[in-house]
Amino acid sequence: MAKILIVDDEPRIRELIREHLEHEGFQCEEATDGSAALAASGADLVILDIMMPFVDGMTCLREMRKRKIDTPVIMLTARGEEYDKLAGLEGGADDYVVKPFSPRELVARVKV
Repeated sequence: MAKILIVDDEPRIRELIREHLEHEGFQCEEATDGSAALAASGADLVILDIMMPFVDGMTCLREMRKRKIDTPVIMLTARGEEYDKLAGLEGGADDYVVKPFSPRELVARVKV
């Protein structure tokens, strides 16, 4: 089954996502910021928060694309303005989900 990297500085958010994805048979790894995400390897999909300490999600996404890492990325963030969504999608994200979110909807998007 696919391996999903969950990158968020909030432990409860990571746990919620992991529980739902593992229930659907996905293997999950976690990272607390963009720096840890960049050090991880082998994920089939990354769920990436924007607002994190150290290396934020947008910086992480730009660095991934700069390094030619084409792993699909779903941005998961509280930043829901149109400008933020466009910045994420134009910056290389494959999807953009705004917090608060439905875990079931997120799982459906991961499956797509």
